Amino acid sequence: MALPFARALESGDLPSIRRAPKAEYHRHHYFGTRIENAERWLGRALDRPVFPMRGLKEMEDYAGRALYPYLRSREACEYIARAAVEEAIEDGVRRLEMSFDVRSASHFGTGIEGFSSAIRKLAERHRERIELRPELGIPREYVGGGEMVRRAHAGIESGVFRSIDLYGDENACSSNAVIPLYEHARSAGMKLKAHLGEFGGAERVRETAEALGLDEVQHGIAAAESVDVMRWLSRNRIRLNVCPSSNVMLGAAASLAAHPIRTLFDNGVEVTVNTDDPMIFGHSVSREYLNLFEAGVFSAAELDAMRIASIAGQP
Repeated sequence: MALPFARALESGDLPSIRRAPKAEYHRHHYFGTRIENAERWLGRALDRPVFPMRGLKEMEDYAGRALYPYLRSREACEYIARAAVEEAIEDGVRRLEMSFDVRSASHFGTGIEGFSSAIRKLAERHRERIELRPELGIPREYVGGGEMVRRAHAGIESGVFRSIDLYGDENACSSNAVIPLYEHARSAGMKLKAHLGEFGGAERVRETAEALGLDEVQHGIAAAESVDVMRWLSRNRIRLNVCPSSNVMLGAAASLAAHPIRTLFDNGVEVTVNTDDPMIFGHSVSREYLNLFEAGVFSAAELDAMRIASIAGQP
């Protein structure tokens, strides 16, 4: 018999933790399933990442060497999406906002049309077990390229994507460069997100969130450096979708015990717990909750309240 979530955390009962309903708002499709699943599908072993890594550059170097050569195809794109959704279901995730990189449309003969159609079918196939809310992912490094921006606008027009996210090197493009894209997404009723404050500073979190009219920030942990910025986030009800293990493994946080999520929480900022890239970081949402409890970051009751609030979520 499954224990209630808080008691399961206190007992270290991961199967019971997994059975509890939860939501996830920060997972990238391309690395959305565990590496073991990719290996079974490929029929070959893949090199494992070595941690800690020094930021996004080392992670991209690893992916370019060990993962991309085997996973850049339509078949891989579709397999990883299916496996990620099924894995989330097994972990008790009932709502999943998963980011689909606009570059992946190049694997489909009909471009964004075929890409968005495949995603729509995936969401419909599993709608009785999970609410998949597809997210349109835009790498900052590609914002200057006209084709990628046109593809992103077409993705917004498809009606498949419920939110939009901007990620990659925070210095790769200015906020002004994506304002028209975000205005288009807003007019289409999409939720607006962007990766901020993973390696950049607190003021950039506020400046970019204000410039783009963000509803939520992916990571955002640098906001903990400024009480003023945390108060601004809290006052404007801008949620941070945090990925604790990812932050530690990439060197954005010194350790799990010292993770800024506690400071953010104590200063009234709404936070959620997420995985980021299970293929690289190896953790489920359930494991992330248990890790935070075992590291003494939150009590079991606090994590249970956080889980319940994340399920209520924002529309």
